[in-house]
Amino acid sequence: MESAMKLLQLAKLDSPLGELLLWAEDDALVGLEFTDAVTRVGRLRARLEQAMGPFEAVPASDPAGAVNRLKRYFAGELRALEDQKVLTRGTAFEERVWAALRTIPTGEVRSYGQIAVALGAPGASRAIGAANGRNPVALFVPCHRVIAGDGSLHGYGGGLERKRWLLHHEGVSAVTSPPSRQLGLKLQG
Repeated sequence: MESAMKLLQLAKLDSPLGELLLWAEDDALVGLEFTDAVTRVGRLRARLEQAMGPFEAVPASDPAGAVNRLKRYFAGELRALEDQKVLTRGTAFEERVWAALRTIPTGEVRSYGQIAVALGAPGASRAIGAANGRNPVALFVPCHRVIAGDGSLHGYGGGLERKRWLLHHEGVSAVTSPPSRQLGLKLQG
């Protein structure tokens, strides 16, 4: 007996950061992807299919309520993304990293090293960076709030200009080298 193909809800949203694609399974967001040349469009869909098998994307206006939350966030309600249910399907380590990212308060940043120490793996800064890079629900799992140990911007799948924009939107000053001294970023220990 052949099982039915899984259905995911799909929406496109024009945002200040460009067009976003959002995928949801039932009431949980499973993917968010930027659709421009900075990112590798389609990479997330391939990862979702690897994690959950083939699926069909059906158009939806507000999958899992994520579109509404994003509109509120971009309009200035900065905590609007916090209560979004997400389903990330990563390795055990990635899930721990992504859970830690969701605890970084809006308007604050942490370094890769600080996240590693908080997870009890002080030598795992690079692994934290790799997990950040595989985050399937950017913005909702705020990987943009993770910076280099010297306070500079480092790595973001959507591009560093988007990361800078997001941090500025959340009240963290624009970042240049060395921003932790020059611009007073809130580095929490």
